[in-house]
Amino acid sequence: MDSRGIDQVLSELRATATQAAGGKSASAPTETADGVSFNDALKNALADVSAAQQDAQQMAQSFSAGDPNVNLQDVMVNLQKANLSFQQMTQVRNRLVSAYQDIMNMQV
Repeated sequence: MDSRGIDQVLSELRATATQAAGGKSASAPTETADGVSFNDALKNALADVSAAQQDAQQMAQSFSAGDPNVNLQDVMVNLQKANLSFQQMTQVRNRLVSAYQDIMNMQV
């Protein structure tokens, strides 16, 4: 998973929190400085995690079927990569929920 996407998500959350607090934000609330919207960054990150999981599952199935071109080390590495990317996305989700709750608890 590309960590640049996570940085974009976090910068968007900071910009939204700044705007909600009455401050001026350098970027528009729906786009980051490089023109990628928050929605697109989040969708791309989810798609990357899903693709990593599907690739790892496909490789594991190929190994189980006896494909001589797939070795156990590659299967285990890909499964671990998919697991780590899923855990990373879970942490991003937790941060998003926490930021949302913080914004909702701000007094107007």
